[in-house]
Amino acid sequence: MKKIITLFCSAALAAGGAVQAQNRPPPMVAATAPAEPGAVPLYGAQTPGTAASEDWATMGPERSYSVRNVTRPTITPFLPEASRATGAAVVVAPGGAFMGLAISHEGWAVAKALADRGIAAFVLKYRLLPTPRDAAEADRFIGQQMAGEVGHPMTGDLLGKSMAPTDGKAALAYVRTHAAQYGVDPARVGMIGFSAGAMTTRRVGLDPDASSRPAFLGYIYGPQDGEPVPADAPPMFDAIALDDSLFPSKGFPIAQAYLAARRPVEVHGYQAGNHGFGLGVPGTTTTLMIDQFTAWLRMQGFLTRKDSK
Repeated sequence: MKKIITLFCSAALAAGGAVQAQNRPPPMVAATAPAEPGAVPLYGAQTPGTAASEDWATMGPERSYSVRNVTRPTITPFLPEASRATGAAVVVAPGGAFMGLAISHEGWAVAKALADRGIAAFVLKYRLLPTPRDAAEADRFIGQQMAGEVGHPMTGDLLGKSMAPTDGKAALAYVRTHAAQYGVDPARVGMIGFSAGAMTTRRVGLDPDASSRPAFLGYIYGPQDGEPVPADAPPMFDAIALDDSLFPSKGFPIAQAYLAARRPVEVHGYQAGNHGFGLGVPGTTTTLMIDQFTAWLRMQGFLTRKDSK
């Protein structure tokens, strides 16, 4: 699949002057909202918002969908064949600067790949900060908002004002509550996120309330800034390209904090792939990420079926 750096990342990079014209992604094209079979309102009858607020677009020959102005959060299951099911489950949080979601590239495609590997996946369409309805205006607006947070995204206003961590906790609770329905083990429900989705995953994973944390974290091209890690933090798989132009390399302070807390962590720093590589950029080792994540889950014991001997 061709590399996609989403509109949301492009806007911020362009605002900072870091992207040359030839490296900008193809333009977004307004689109009718696609069917989302199986999507479940995250809070049941109490789910706020309306799908009418959403602005959908596609990009590139793959017609990769993105969505802005989400006010009604949902969760969409992607289940493995029963013969391959491991009993593990993952909530998938796409990125998009908390103002959009690269929902095809970092949501549905990832969930399908996980289900193919025997892992039940649940794509979270979380609530977003509002943006102008017009795509060009939204691009400029997102760039301005993100440019003000260069260097400190984990403590910035975008994450601070976002409902994404709240919806992330609710998604984990939903999967655990409905574990029997989906054939998963409530003790093996983790979370994987990309970019802003990674930041959401990290915030949920390191929440002071241990009962609301996922069993494990997939932290994919999130900022590597450190913070205190609880002594009982869930294991973390951390992957980023070393040429990431949105989160330039600072080393791996968050992994170092995990090591200091004596908690399991694995780091993959890919030579190339930039930001937004999703399931991988052809010709780079980022294409190995989902299999490495799966192998790591197996090593941690999360893919061992209860009926295994």
